[in-house]
Amino acid sequence: MRAIASSCVAVLVACAHAQPAEEAPAKPVAIAQPASPPPAPAPVAEAAPAPQVTQPVAAKPFVPQVAATLYFEFDKADLTDESRAALQAIAEKTAANVRIEGNCDERGTSEYNIGLGQRRADAAKKYLVNLGIAAANITTISYGKERPKALGHDPESWRENRRDDVFVQPAAVSGISR
Repeated sequence: MRAIASSCVAVLVACAHAQPAEEAPAKPVAIAQPASPPPAPAPVAEAAPAPQVTQPVAAKPFVPQVAATLYFEFDKADLTDESRAALQAIAEKTAANVRIEGNCDERGTSEYNIGLGQRRADAAKKYLVNLGIAAANITTISYGKERPKALGHDPESWRENRRDDVFVQPAAVSGISR
């Protein structure tokens, strides 16, 4: 064992004294210098204000408002006297485009309420056509119970949601006349 230890010591001493072979002198290496920052842009003189051009201001697009809300009895599509009076007032105006949206309360299936809302909207459309508004100028859609006006689950909320919302766009805006 002594022989192995002395051999290891001899190897270590020899390695420690070994000199590396002489290398050729290193060639100088060019080190890239960071580029200098670009010069600051020259100050820009303020531009003279643009001449004022007077042009007519474009009219904002017409957004129809609810002209009337018609209320219905539970599970009915019959117009009430108040609904007929509201539709009469609309027909007396020069209404070019009318949109009637039928709605229902939350009771009943979605499919049934879509049909009931459509029957309600169609009843209002038929009444307006009888008053002289062209059927082509009236569109109807049913939302059934999908667009409640009142969010409660009580008789008053249900009454508010059994309705037609009638939107009117006057003839002067649409360019259509009766």
